[in-house]
Amino acid sequence: MNSPAPQDDAPEQFRVALSGMRSVNVRPELLIEEAPAPQRLAPHSVALTADVVIDDNEIGTGRFVLLHDPDGHSSWNGTFRIVTFIRADVEPEMAADPMAHEVGWSWLVEALGTHSCDYAMLGGTVTQVRSFSFGELEEREPEANLEVRASWTPNGLTAPTTMGGHLSAWLDLLATAAGLENLPPGVASIPSQPRRT
Repeated sequence: MNSPAPQDDAPEQFRVALSGMRSVNVRPELLIEEAPAPQRLAPHSVALTADVVIDDNEIGTGRFVLLHDPDGHSSWNGTFRIVTFIRADVEPEMAADPMAHEVGWSWLVEALGTHSCDYAMLGGTVTQVRSFSFGELEEREPEANLEVRASWTPNGLTAPTTMGGHLSAWLDLLATAAGLENLPPGVASIPSQPRRT
């Protein structure tokens, strides 16, 4: 599990935000690593991937991208922007439920509220995916996934010091979508230095 690497040449606000992300407590079922960040969307960015693994089976995955433009960005209405994606295995009945879209979106909104995230410009999509196999693959069980894509602008005045809360909310969304119970006591913390494997 790798945490966001320090970026000494980045603006102070971005470095404070990264520090807050490194302090986030992470459930033992979630494996987090830093990933290549998009280079053209903002002068400064960091990306994390997370996988939900139970008994060596991946049942959920996602990506969290933090963008920062010190000069601000008109379409963000701020200097920071968070772009996220999660996909999780769900029961076929849920994927077929016409209310699954609203439920998936409510998980995100509730997670942001639980972590007292102050934000604006929240938008996104929820997609239900059902796969059925035929022919020589017809013995496979139907597969179902729920995907949530979302982006939002953290409050410009508090964004650097509350970025840990935004990351925690996203991790809660991923865990909820994957069917994990509420966060148990005694969770692991993202280490300050990358762990060598």
